[in-house]
Amino acid sequence: MNPFVYFSRVSNEAIAVDHIFFALTALSIVIVGVVFLLLLVFSVRFRADNPVHRRKPPRIFEYIWTPATFFLFLFIFWWAAANQLGALDHPKDSLDIHVVAKQWMWKVEQPNGVREIDEIHAPIETPVRLVMTSQDVIHSLFLPALRIKQDVLPDRITYLWFTAQKPGIYHLLCAEFCGTEHSRMTGRLVLMTQPDYARWSRSQGPSRGLAAQGEKLFRSLGCSGCHGPNSSVHAPDLAGVYGREVHLSDGRVVTADEAYLRDSILKPGSAIVAGYKPEMPSFAGTVGEDDMVKLIAYLKSLAGHTTINQQGERR
Repeated sequence: MNPFVYFSRVSNEAIAVDHIFFALTALSIVIVGVVFLLLLVFSVRFRADNPVHRRKPPRIFEYIWTPATFFLFLFIFWWAAANQLGALDHPKDSLDIHVVAKQWMWKVEQPNGVREIDEIHAPIETPVRLVMTSQDVIHSLFLPALRIKQDVLPDRITYLWFTAQKPGIYHLLCAEFCGTEHSRMTGRLVLMTQPDYARWSRSQGPSRGLAAQGEKLFRSLGCSGCHGPNSSVHAPDLAGVYGREVHLSDGRVVTADEAYLRDSILKPGSAIVAGYKPEMPSFAGTVGEDDMVKLIAYLKSLAGHTTINQQGERR
């Protein structure tokens, strides 16, 4: 792989990180150069056999240098923090790709149900969000060409999103030591134009979408018996649940995101919806990470969340 590809315009996020990196590098070079220049000048001017008058410098230099460095630090902190905080808010119409980390591989599921191992195919010029969790220990998904990295944790959902601008094949790495085969937990990020991504999706053969697989699993687990529209059991209505505010019995108000849906399935007693009894059983040990991906995709589809059909078309 060409190492110079990492200096090309791969994504907007990479450009922003590069600007900060090169600015800090240039600033460090300037400061080191000034310090060494002053050392050289002072060593010659104030050497022992030079009768130059060694008077104390005026305090005006302290009054200027101290606040100048302080405000320079504040500017650098604001610049880096604004870039990182801005990366937390993903567009609402992003394409969600699910990633499950496991010693020592990356298991990926596309919205249309296509599965990949150690590869992530994604379209360019489209916001892509990686919804990630781990089956065992802490991992960290690192995409060096895009300058982004995020820890992948067991029993939790973390996110990473990007908007790529240049097609190509790039490295995918684990950046957290996760066991004896950590160094081999690598893969490829394959960025494609939108038409190529659609053709690639069709070429993978027939596959039921994640939402369709999740609906089948939802019924086989008996969830529809309580949460179905014709159920006689008093349970929360799941139509449109994803993304809306949920009032809990302890007075909290939370947003029904992927983490909330996951906890409601595995730890239902941790977030009881106001007006309902804590009667839902836990599916911990019954629903694995792969099935959890399907169930969450189905629940998200009830809210009209963006998906991609078998033809690779967004809807």
